[in-house]
Amino acid sequence: MARITLNNIRHSYLPNPKSDDDYALQRVHLDWDDGGAYALLGPSGCGKTTLLNIISGLLIPSEGQLLFDDQDVTALEPDERNIAQVFQFPVIYDTMTVRENLSFPLRNRGVDEETIATRVAEIAAMLELDSMLDKKAAGLTPDNKQKISLGRGLVRDDVNVIMFDEPLTVIDPHLKWKLRSKLKELHQKVNRTMIYVTHDQTEALTFADQVVVMNFGQVLQVGTPVELFERPTHTFVGHFIGSPGMNVLPASVVAGSVQIAGHTVDTASDIANLKQGTVEVGVRPEFVRFTDSGIPGAVETVMDVGRHTVVKVKLDGLDHSVNVIVDEGDDLPEGNVHLQFEPAQTRLYEDGWIVAETQG
Repeated sequence: MARITLNNIRHSYLPNPKSDDDYALQRVHLDWDDGGAYALLGPSGCGKTTLLNIISGLLIPSEGQLLFDDQDVTALEPDERNIAQVFQFPVIYDTMTVRENLSFPLRNRGVDEETIATRVAEIAAMLELDSMLDKKAAGLTPDNKQKISLGRGLVRDDVNVIMFDEPLTVIDPHLKWKLRSKLKELHQKVNRTMIYVTHDQTEALTFADQVVVMNFGQVLQVGTPVELFERPTHTFVGHFIGSPGMNVLPASVVAGSVQIAGHTVDTASDIANLKQGTVEVGVRPEFVRFTDSGIPGAVETVMDVGRHTVVKVKLDGLDHSVNVIVDEGDDLPEGNVHLQFEPAQTRLYEDGWIVAETQG
């Protein structure tokens, strides 16, 4: 296991980068504790695979250092970093049995047979593969094949870090929740440093203790699932996390008050911290209410999603809509309505970034 430090890492695929736009990965500085569970979350092309490849040794960064337990491993080959990686598609040997697949990483390193047998039995039990140890991998279902791939990453007890690169992409949706919960359970049992790369917020938030949200090669926020939901530090994070995501609305500051389409909105932010950028208001659908007065609009659509209903409201005077979550059993509005935002959960953003809140 290892504590991982990304010390001002930056990477460009161009030979002579001249500006920030030439970098696929903007400057990153992170410290990950030994034994932690981390996720790199973001859309395709956001830089998460570049960052993963730097950690694994497939890429040497253009700038900065990568440290494992304060040892500089930036220039080390992948096989010198003592890591395990689980890929999007199961990496197994179809002609081998489950037992032989799980044994292979240990046998390849000269581990004695008694230790191999013990470790394989432990991992097989964790992954619920113990009933099929002597079956050929070729005849197994995709989820069981991916379990074998997971097991091959977990069977070694000497790795610095285990990395998962979109490991559930090829798994049927109804089986994903089982493997997601299994991965979380495995982390708690083996207590290894694990890094999980995904574009799926559900996978990231259910697996990781700390989630790194990325876009356009930049780390926008690092935090717990609760922190990302309750206080997104960038509008992209607010919109990307949640279903539906945070409402982001154009706003202005007039005579010391925040206004949306001419209507005053109370926020938790301190307008004294504003500069001269583009101002927006962010509020999650969970914190919007229908009232007798407030910002006027008209109901566009009503979507029943099971445990609650999402009502989409087109605001008067703006080419923007607001999503409102209505609890199951509550009355659903029709036609013209008014909205109010919970002030403590409503924040200002300037040029995409959160404005500091009022102290006290």
